[in-house]
Parts: sequence; structure tokens; C-alpha cells
Amino acid sequence: MAVDADEDAPRIDGHCDERFAAVRAAFEDNFRERGELGAGVTVRVGGETVVDLWGGWADPARTRPWERDTLVNVWSTTKGPTALCAHLLADRGGSSTWTRRWRRTGPSSPRRARRRCLCAISSPIGPGSPAFANRTRSTSCATGS
Repeated sequence: MAVDADEDAPRIDGHCDERFAAVRAAFEDNFRERGELGAGVTVRVGGETVVDLWGGWADPARTRPWERDTLVNVWSTTKGPTALCAHLLADRGGSSTWTRRWRRTGPSSPRRARRRCLCAISSPIGPGSPAFANRTRSTSCATGS
């Protein structure tokens, strides 16, 4: 279903279960009230997709509409789930075991990183990692000191 309420509002496509109407309203508000350029949101509950919405523009010039499969950078969107997992692990008594999951070795390996660095962007991935090759690492997180 597409929504084009007025000339200023971007087109919004997809579907939303009526139980999640507040999600759709918040999604629409991001465009009308917060100047969102383009976005998509999907919510799954119990294996069922209950919200799958997308709309707006995929470029600042507003020449490409946002599609269902528009690719975007996720940047820091994984920090929240990582923090949640770290807290669950700590709550279950396994906060010091996360380093055992890492197999890399070396002076800046995750094995030597402090637990407090797990949720920080400065947590080392290891020497030569393409994702962090050009990043400045925090000394205290990179060396575990």
C-alpha cells in the first residue's frame, strides 16, 4: 500500500499489521516532522513480518526513490544489540568468557581487549582488519591495558 497524503510527504510503500499502527505513524512522522530523506523499517514477531515499510528518497537530490531493497550503511546500529548481549552475558555470569570466543592472537587482538571495550568502536578487530585499517584505536582498548 502506498501513501501520498500531501505534496510534501514522500511516498511510503509496504505493509503494516494494524496492531503496529503506532510504528507506521512514527515512521511517517520522521518524514513530516523530522525531515527524514529516506528510510525503511522491518519488524518481525515470532517469525512473521508484521511491519515492512519504506519511503522517501535514496539520494539527496531526490532523484531515486527509496525502494524495498535500497542498500545503506549501518554504521553504529549494532552497538545497541551488542550492549544488550554483553549485559545478558554478564547477568548470566559469563562476562569474562567473551574473549574465549575470539581466535586471533597478537598484541592488538580482541583476546587482550578489556571487557569495557566490547561495546566501543575502539574494540580491536585485529591487525590488518579492513574494517578498522584506517581507524585510530584507543590504546587502552587495543592493548587491554
